[in-house]
Amino acid sequence: MSRVTKLFLELTPDRVLDAVETAGVRATGRVLQLNSLENRVYDVELEDGTRWVLKFYRPGRWSRGAIADEHAFLAELREAEIPAVAPIDLGGGETLREVEGIFWAAFPRVPGRAPEELGDAELRQVGRLLARMHTVGAARPAKERLRLPPDHFEPAGEKWIPLEFASRYARVVARIRDAVRPLFEGVPLHRIHGDCHPGNLLSNRDGFFFVDFDDMVTGPAVQDVWLLEYDSDRRDRIVEGYCEMRADDRNSWRGWLRLCEPLRALRIIRYSAWIASHWTDPAFPRVFSDFLEFDYWQRETEELERIAAMI
Repeated sequence: MSRVTKLFLELTPDRVLDAVETAGVRATGRVLQLNSLENRVYDVELEDGTRWVLKFYRPGRWSRGAIADEHAFLAELREAEIPAVAPIDLGGGETLREVEGIFWAAFPRVPGRAPEELGDAELRQVGRLLARMHTVGAARPAKERLRLPPDHFEPAGEKWIPLEFASRYARVVARIRDAVRPLFEGVPLHRIHGDCHPGNLLSNRDGFFFVDFDDMVTGPAVQDVWLLEYDSDRRDRIVEGYCEMRADDRNSWRGWLRLCEPLRALRIIRYSAWIASHWTDPAFPRVFSDFLEFDYWQRETEELERIAAMI
């Protein structure tokens, strides 16, 4: 484990407050750590009564340029009046700083809650909001962000998988990779949220807004849609709203929706690989206590085999 990673895993409130004050503001000393496995995130109260959410990025995951791509996308969304929480200017136009080798940024604390099950009208509203976000996303590239097509991932290594499933798992991953590659041909790729599950869609009295663009990627629009709603009928309502804003895409969606199951398979594979790559973080063995168990890999392998048979 590197020195910087060790410092990241042992972040203290004092280090968080020291970072805040480099931006020329003073904190009251009230610091609350928020739930986040990937990064370290803190709610900090300032002396003027405002509150910032500080995100310390896990070392080695994103380069400075990749984080700058995220911040640029958020700034463009804000400029286009699309509700997403953008980082705060920490002075001189900077939104990203570094402390002891760890990148960090600050975001305004915006009150909101995860909405309960959405009705048809709300699903269409979310679809329109996604379409506006993707219009901005398609306007320029993110040069240092990952691209979502299937050649750009590695599954968990064999050492994590029980012997009974290692070869089956490797075969089904290869089968899925070969099967989905042609499905991406001709599908437009642009900046998307990338991790647009219902927990990253919040609402308040001003309406819906998106949070946590940490997994922003260059990928197909349908990735954000299927993550928000897996039920096909309800997903269709999102697409209806989407096409109200991007009518030129209307005829393409039937083909794009064929990517839902392939994209879900890729997400399942990537998720297990993500757990494996973070196993030295003490939080991961606690949260994913079944990761090395027979039952976990049986479920993963059988579900991937089921999806492979469909596609």
